[in-house]
Amino acid sequence: MFSSRWLIQLESSSITFWMKVFRKLFSKKTSMWVKLRKAVRWSPFMQSYTKKNYRWIQLAGHSGGFKPGENGAIMKKSSKREVDCLKSLMKDPLKSYVPEFKRQTMEGEDLFIEMQDLLAEFDHPAFVMDCKIGVRTYLEDEVKKNPKPREDLYLKMIAVDPNEPTEEENATCSCTKERYMQFREKMSSTTGLGFRIEGIKRGENNPDKDFKKLKSEEDIASVIRRFTENKKDIQAKYMQRLREIKKALAESPFFQSHELIGSSLLFVHDTKGKVGVWLIDFGKTVPLTNGMVIDHKSPWSLGNHEDGYLIGLENIMKIFGDLEQKSKS
Repeated sequence: MFSSRWLIQLESSSITFWMKVFRKLFSKKTSMWVKLRKAVRWSPFMQSYTKKNYRWIQLAGHSGGFKPGENGAIMKKSSKREVDCLKSLMKDPLKSYVPEFKRQTMEGEDLFIEMQDLLAEFDHPAFVMDCKIGVRTYLEDEVKKNPKPREDLYLKMIAVDPNEPTEEENATCSCTKERYMQFREKMSSTTGLGFRIEGIKRGENNPDKDFKKLKSEEDIASVIRRFTENKKDIQAKYMQRLREIKKALAESPFFQSHELIGSSLLFVHDTKGKVGVWLIDFGKTVPLTNGMVIDHKSPWSLGNHEDGYLIGLENIMKIFGDLEQKSKS
C-alpha cells in the first residue's frame, strides 16, 4: 500500500514531470517510441514501485517488525539490546559485515532502528537466504526462569512426536522448558550442525520456509546448490566472504565479549554476480558478565553460555568448500 502523503507528492511531481516529457516527446531528433519507453522506465512511479517491491523480502522474524525507509535504509522495531549491539559494532572489526546503524526514530507510537537496507545495492530480483547461527536459539535466562515442568509443553512435544517423552514425562504429562527447547532444536540442523536455514527467496519465486526438519549436511548442501543455481562463481564468492567474516570474528572485541543467540547470516546475490554475506539480528545478543569467557565452539550446557556460533559458521563453510571442490574435480 502507498501512503496518502506519498500519493499527493507523486501527483504534484508527476504533473511537472509529464509536461516535460510530452514537450520533448515529439521532437524530431529521437523516435517517439524510444522517448516513451525511457519516460515510462524512469518515471517517479516506476522507480518508487520497483524499489518498494525489491525491499520487501522478509524471510524470518515477526511479521510487521520492518518498514521501508528512505535513501537505502530500512526500519526495524527497536530493542535496547539490538541498539547497544549495533552501536558497538560500528566501532568493531565486524563493522563491514553488519548493517550500518543510522539512528533511532519514532514512527507513530513505535520506536524503530533506522539501518542500512542490505538489499538496496542489488539488482532486482535478488536471491536471499537467512541462516540462523548457533547450537541454540534461546537464552539461558529463558529456561532458568521457567524450571518447573509444564503440561502445555508436553502436549506440544507429543503433537510432534508421541514417542519423544521419557517415562517420567509420560507419567507426569509434563516437561521443562529446557527439555522442550532442546527437543525443538534437535528437529532441525541447529543442534547437530550449529545452524539452520530459516528461509530462502530465489528471484521471482515465492519465499520458501519449509526447512524446519532439514538436518543432514547432504540435504542442506542440496538446498544451497539450488539457491546458488550451482553457479561456481557465486559459490566461490560466498566462500571468500565467509573466510573474511571468520577472520573478522577472530579480531573482534565484540565477538569475544558477547553471547550471540538467534543471530543470522544473511546471504544475498543477484543475476549480475554481486554477492554479500552479513551478520544480522542482535535482539538476543547479550554481553558476557563477571569475567566469563567463551570460545563459541565448546559444547553447551546450562550455565556455560556457549552459543556454538563458530560451529555453525565452520559447518556452512565446509558445505560451500565441498561444493567448490566438486566443481574442480
